[in-house]
Amino acid sequence: MNPEELKRLVAQAACDEVLKLPPGQCLGIGTGSTANWFIDLLAPHQGHFAGVVSSSMASTQRLIQRGFYVLDTNQVTDLPVYVDGADEINPAGHMIKGGGGALTREKIISAMAKRFICICDASKQVAVLGQFPLPLEIIPLAQPYVMRSITTLGGEGHLRMVGTTGQPFITDNGGWILDVRGLSITQPVQLESKINQIPGVVSVGLFAQRKADLLLVSNATGVEAVAHTQ
Repeated sequence: MNPEELKRLVAQAACDEVLKLPPGQCLGIGTGSTANWFIDLLAPHQGHFAGVVSSSMASTQRLIQRGFYVLDTNQVTDLPVYVDGADEINPAGHMIKGGGGALTREKIISAMAKRFICICDASKQVAVLGQFPLPLEIIPLAQPYVMRSITTLGGEGHLRMVGTTGQPFITDNGGWILDVRGLSITQPVQLESKINQIPGVVSVGLFAQRKADLLLVSNATGVEAVAHTQ
């Protein structure tokens, strides 16, 4: 199977999973190419849900185009499930997310949800996190300080740019993204806590304190479900 077929396969498995929810509940939906497949495949069943909350403007636009009723997080008091992809995931369910730049909103919605379902293909499974650059959303004026602080942790921060424009990538929240390379993340929970303490960091793309409860992972033979205990 090619990468798109693997994304479609696991997105369909996620659709089957969330449709087990009783009708009339809200659903959290993430950002990225696998999440886009999930949105498209779930669209015929949109009436099963009272509404959805989205982790990015891009996903919100796609959801509206597909006919979903999109709610603001401030309108939601109960969120049974959040479905999103990952850039890397380790055997414990800790993840690196934020390749699409939506890490802060993804972290907020995943924290709201009772259950986090991660959907990805087998290439995203790693023994140790860190080969994929770790994204940090930062306040722009804090860039030099955050970069120096990251160096003391053994990483090297690079400001994410928009193509060849010479302009920084701007998040939906008006922040910048630092992509941190050179880390071998053997203690994800502790590192997440350390980076969260750096002044100027809005959010770090380590999802370790709030990890995936269920991993749906696709490969050439189908989809495997892996449960992670908190």
